[in-house]
Amino acid sequence: MSAGPEYRVPPADRTLGRLAIWWMSHHLVIPEGDHAGEWFEPTLDHSVWLANWYELKPGAQLGEKAQAFRHRTGVWMAAQKVGKSPGVAAESCFGFVGPEVFGGWATHKHEYVCNIPGCDCDEDPFVYEAGDPMGIPWATPRIQLCAVAEDQVENTWGALVPMIDQGPLANLLTTGEAFIRHPSGNRDALIEKVTSSARARLGARISHGKCDETGLWTKTNGMAEFMRTLRRGAAGMGGRVSESTNPPDPAENSVAQQTIESKRPDVYKHHFPPPEGWSFQKKADRKKIFAWNYRSSPWVDQRDIEAEASALMEQGESSDAERFFGNRIKAGSDTWMDIAKWKAREQQLVVRPRTTVALGFDGSDNDDFTGIRLETLDFHQFTPTYGPADRPTQWDPADWNGRIPRAEVMSAFRELATEFEIVRAYLDPFFWESEADHLAAEFGDKVFIKWPTNRLVPMWRSLERMRTDVYNPESGFTHDADEQVMTHMRNAVTRARGVDTSTNPPTRRYILGKPNDHQKIDYVMSSVLAHEAASDAVASGKGSTEPEYVYI
Repeated sequence: MSAGPEYRVPPADRTLGRLAIWWMSHHLVIPEGDHAGEWFEPTLDHSVWLANWYELKPGAQLGEKAQAFRHRTGVWMAAQKVGKSPGVAAESCFGFVGPEVFGGWATHKHEYVCNIPGCDCDEDPFVYEAGDPMGIPWATPRIQLCAVAEDQVENTWGALVPMIDQGPLANLLTTGEAFIRHPSGNRDALIEKVTSSARARLGARISHGKCDETGLWTKTNGMAEFMRTLRRGAAGMGGRVSESTNPPDPAENSVAQQTIESKRPDVYKHHFPPPEGWSFQKKADRKKIFAWNYRSSPWVDQRDIEAEASALMEQGESSDAERFFGNRIKAGSDTWMDIAKWKAREQQLVVRPRTTVALGFDGSDNDDFTGIRLETLDFHQFTPTYGPADRPTQWDPADWNGRIPRAEVMSAFRELATEFEIVRAYLDPFFWESEADHLAAEFGDKVFIKWPTNRLVPMWRSLERMRTDVYNPESGFTHDADEQVMTHMRNAVTRARGVDTSTNPPTRRYILGKPNDHQKIDYVMSSVLAHEAASDAVASGKGSTEPEYVYI
């Protein structure tokens, strides 16, 4: 296992990241600490972010701004104290007076010419090779540093001001308390602070939106709408919006959570959490986790990080400690499934046709998702595919004009009944009563069985059975690492529903809920029903058929 992240970076001739790193290290200084005033050098992690954030499209054209780059938005998600704020301050300087705009492709080898008074960067010049992308400055940049509260935006502003004042940019820029004017004199060209309580300037056409701690930006505090407004302002000027944040609590449906889960191809997601198998609860594993997270941050004394993490855990704030210092998206104490334990059950198998399986189905009409999961009778669970395009049996109404395509779902049922030997299928009938009746009539009412998930005690027991089989190291349960299912597993939280007094000691009952309407859990329900059906099939003596696998 690697001791650190395995990064991917684009070729040097397809990114302005190499130019950005050179420019920052020749024009900016370290803003604070024992080495304040020395030349600023982006860390390895920051350099990888820059290389990817400034990756260009192969067909980028001179005159294009945001559209020249592969990514229009992005999120730099990392542990606390890795240097995100100084990094964002450096990027703000580069975007304000540095060669950040795509300036075409170099036709021959030549040096970059700096236009900053009193700068001696020509003693170690940046050299373009033929075919390299070139950079030019923005004519009238407007950069907004954004956060929920003033003290949060000060994290970046407090690094930005000395970075300018103590280096060569002091010959070009005059810093202030609230904004920094561009040397062009244009009244709209500036760096400014914008917060939830001081948003009068929000909505302006901007070249850059630099958003701090978007893990705290939610619909409740108005910051989700704040982000939408900010992105509209960037779109009007060909600008881009980036986020820097600690990992969020997925129960809060934050802007950061939405960004990291986005399916849009123009979003860059820079998040390299430590391996799931390392337990944050074990001190020996925490040492490895901190070494992983802070390997690019030599100024961090990991003994201090351990001390603070231990203090948080002692106060019952283990999830916060794991987000802040473990660099993991971690739900609060009411989360249902431990994702590390779920991931530990991954096994890549191909289940051959005619294998004996059980089926679980959870359906909706026009809001929630609909899904089918299968499970072999030795407890390998997977999402099958159907149709000529090999679509997974997962239906999001947003992909089908706002409604679940019932004909597609029924076609999938019939194809699966032909391809596999389904011996038991549990279907939640809510919204699907008639379809469940048709399937029972077609394939047998002893096979296709209505299993309402709104029955408290049976549902609670099924949830407990599945979670126990995932957590039990001696259990044979495995699954196919379906990412959509894992997202739903991560979303699911428990909701208290009384106590079972028949056990000694009494046991607290619960159902599952979703933290927000946006965070679906439907594939959890189809997974639980599939496991319940497989377990009941085995208990009834149907588990003697040998499953057929192809190991990959």
